[in-house]
Amino acid sequence: MPDLDNATADTLFDVVVVGGGPAGLTAATYLRRFHRSCLVLDAGDSRARWIPESNNCPGFPQGVSGVELLRRMREQAAGFDTRFEAARVEQIEHDDDGFVLHGKDSAWCARCVILATGLSDKLPDAPWVEEAVACGAMRLCSVCDAYEASDSRIGVYGPSADIAAHGLFLRSYSRHVFLLPTDAGDVKNLREAKDAGVRILAFGGRLDFDGKQCAYIAADGSGTAFDSVYPFMGSHTSAGIAAAVGAALSETGEILVDAQQMTNVPGLFAIGDVVSGLNQISVAVGQAAIAATCAHRRLPFVPRP
Repeated sequence: MPDLDNATADTLFDVVVVGGGPAGLTAATYLRRFHRSCLVLDAGDSRARWIPESNNCPGFPQGVSGVELLRRMREQAAGFDTRFEAARVEQIEHDDDGFVLHGKDSAWCARCVILATGLSDKLPDAPWVEEAVACGAMRLCSVCDAYEASDSRIGVYGPSADIAAHGLFLRSYSRHVFLLPTDAGDVKNLREAKDAGVRILAFGGRLDFDGKQCAYIAADGSGTAFDSVYPFMGSHTSAGIAAAVGAALSETGEILVDAQQMTNVPGLFAIGDVVSGLNQISVAVGQAAIAATCAHRRLPFVPRP
């Protein structure tokens, strides 16, 4: 059990927010405006940093890059004296008094914790992936930016069991949608997409990038070029640190929360892509507002001097 009095940290925070993406930064802004002490532990790998330009983020009619959005949101939280530390949380301990969070060489104490650790996409193992994402040749979120790919040639790359539904979704944006399966799979998984006009290329090929476009190179060496390729290869999650302290997970590995964004561990909240739901910035910031407000109400009342 954690010992809040003898932990290596020298400060007991009202709330420690784990994650410096849009969800975590929004939660921090709310908490500081509630006059709550708050620390953001940021490993620096927010999924949002991959966004070349978001055009469905409310309040940015000309679009905004993920890096710029993170900069603005961090500046906003810092304007209310939010404390930040660059750290990755490896373990959380909990008892009736609160939490101790452990990093590689440090520990921090908190009455409540908000996990905003997000996900990281599994991407093709190629040195050009970051460049392809930056120029829009590879896209990571069809809900976010398929509008920008309307009427273009779109490839959907990944396991056959997963890409059929994504191809069918993208068919409403373009008549030129191709599935690029990484395995033989079961043709029944692909039939509905095929019936809707989605073309299916033979598995066994590889992705390539020429600096402007991605292409699917078949086993015989022939290539099919695309304006955009969406890889759907799954994702990595850090939900395991929540499970280790007793939080329940869904069958697919997301942290389960109630209407207040709190897990079944009292005082432990989770927001953003690490919980089940639509992985969108607008959803994440809404969850952050709910969690921060509920954490504030849960904490001891402190009258203004």
